[in-house]
Amino acid sequence: MFLLKTWRVTAFGVYGYLNFTRNAFLEHSKKFQPEDMQISIEGKNCIVTGANSGIGFAAAEGLASRGATVYMVCRNKERGEAALSKIQSSTGNPNVHLEICDLSSVSEIKSFSSRFSSKDVPVHVLINNAGLIENKRVTTFEGFELNFAVNVLGTDATTELMLPLLEKAAPDARVITVSSGGMYAAPLTTDLQFNDGKFDGVAQYARNKRVQVALTEKWAEMYKNKGIGFYSMHPGWAETPGVAKSLPNFNQRLSGKLRTSEEGADTIIWLALQPKEKLVSGGFYFDRAEAPKHLKFAATSQSHAKIDSIADTLRSMLVSSKLKYSSPQSK
Repeated sequence: MFLLKTWRVTAFGVYGYLNFTRNAFLEHSKKFQPEDMQISIEGKNCIVTGANSGIGFAAAEGLASRGATVYMVCRNKERGEAALSKIQSSTGNPNVHLEICDLSSVSEIKSFSSRFSSKDVPVHVLINNAGLIENKRVTTFEGFELNFAVNVLGTDATTELMLPLLEKAAPDARVITVSSGGMYAAPLTTDLQFNDGKFDGVAQYARNKRVQVALTEKWAEMYKNKGIGFYSMHPGWAETPGVAKSLPNFNQRLSGKLRTSEEGADTIIWLALQPKEKLVSGGFYFDRAEAPKHLKFAATSQSHAKIDSIADTLRSMLVSSKLKYSSPQSK
């Protein structure tokens, strides 16, 4: 097992260095079709979670610049308002709105979903971008490990609760979930909250991102007759405030080689714009093309059989989640 883990990490590092850097993006972009991005989506409603900075901000700005009505979902009202003002100013699009929601809380997601549903507007694009790496074990006030709460449970809850509004936009509706290349180093596991062994925030993040890819496959299968496309993607290694805070050594070591937030968001915007006939629901995308979900000899592919059990667990958490704690606590 130790040798397999070592191989996964090593293979991921080599594969990433060859493909995920800014130079790799510039090389891959030589094959991009400019007309793919020259599409107006005026009149379409797009939700972007974690939109106040980094890749989420770049995605929201890119969609707004193409005429979309954009709903930015942010945890912090002050930072959200500042980002909103910047996007409205840079794009000249007044149809950009701020929604406040802490995506680590199922109860807050339910409240946001209820408020948003009262608008009775179709949701053409839902972008699950919000995510974090918390290196210490932190328990949310609902009793969930924080990385899992945001990256997995929050993503699942947002998607499931938005389904009725996504159906209103069918057959053009789509859900785009921002995963990470880090998932290549992790198989799917039912130990969703890292209860076994010494807690490792980076390993938990990689596990979470693997779940997102497998969940996307599951959603595509479950809702194939609803006119909604489900896609996961990863942005490559981008220089963002989140990376600088959570992975300072990585950020410093690859200084000058990381992608910009705009380059990281490029495939998100591309997925939002393309005719669904060009895309594969349940697929994993990178640099405007479908990408492999597993590295050779990493022995992660068979682990996806566990997604049915994981989906059942998430569904029960969503249904039964109740407030257990009065405030976030650190263990």
